[in-house]
Amino acid sequence: MSMKLASWRDRLTQQEQLNFLLTNRVPRLALTRFMGWYSRIESPWLTRLSVAVWRLFTDLDLSEAEPRDYRSLREVFTRRLRPGMRPVDSDPSLLVSPCDAIVGAHGRVQRGLALQAKGMAYGIQDLFGDAQRAAPYLNGSYLTLRLTSSMYHRFHAPADLTVERVTHLAGDTWNVNPIALKRVERLFCRNVRAAIEARLPDGTPIAMVPVAAILVASLRLHALDLTLRPDHPGPHRFDCRHSHTRGEEMGWFEQGSTIIVFLPPGVALLEAVVTGQRLRMGQAIARLPGSSADG
Repeated sequence: MSMKLASWRDRLTQQEQLNFLLTNRVPRLALTRFMGWYSRIESPWLTRLSVAVWRLFTDLDLSEAEPRDYRSLREVFTRRLRPGMRPVDSDPSLLVSPCDAIVGAHGRVQRGLALQAKGMAYGIQDLFGDAQRAAPYLNGSYLTLRLTSSMYHRFHAPADLTVERVTHLAGDTWNVNPIALKRVERLFCRNVRAAIEARLPDGTPIAMVPVAAILVASLRLHALDLTLRPDHPGPHRFDCRHSHTRGEEMGWFEQGSTIIVFLPPGVALLEAVVTGQRLRMGQAIARLPGSSADG
């Protein structure tokens, strides 16, 4: 049994190494720019062919999407869902997931550090690009939400909130899958990202940091009426006052990626949220202070 287990582990390690090489030891930014161009080509037959190839490698399911004839891969990536497909938890004391995702590292921010994977920490002030911007979340909590390429790519407000500032930071486009997170130090701080700072109606701060990845680095934000692209010198800072209601669409990725949610002390992640869990937009993730204990 021990020899079989060792053999299985060797094969798994070899597969991880191959995955890492194929998705990271390549000209990432150039490949990302190419995919941005390719995804915008308007050709129904090319789109159908690309989707067929895509389905060989992922669990892409378009049955929940609004019925339509897709003219480009970008339209598939940014598809809307049919009404009612993502009900939002009705308890106003709960914050909900802003997106469909797989739960990654999460927990308390300790000594200004959060984890991207076991044994791999990063400073949240590096992620935000400014110690002052990160300050409200020291000793608070964080939740990493990874969107795979086949998932619904739009993200929504986890509560009634007002976006006050967006900082778009230039960077690389490393893959953000678990293999890369275990191997590349401070990966989230290296990649293109946008720190979205917001407040709830009672003044409680909340932040979401969408992080780009290889093949995707463009981010649409309705609060700015702007698509943030990777080829800017950065950082770009935008002050605004744009309100969203709970569950309202805030924008979209142009393919899969990651959103890291930051909560201040007193806002508690639910114990039911565990690493590896698949969440849907609208499911509860945290409880506001002053409400009953997590059940």
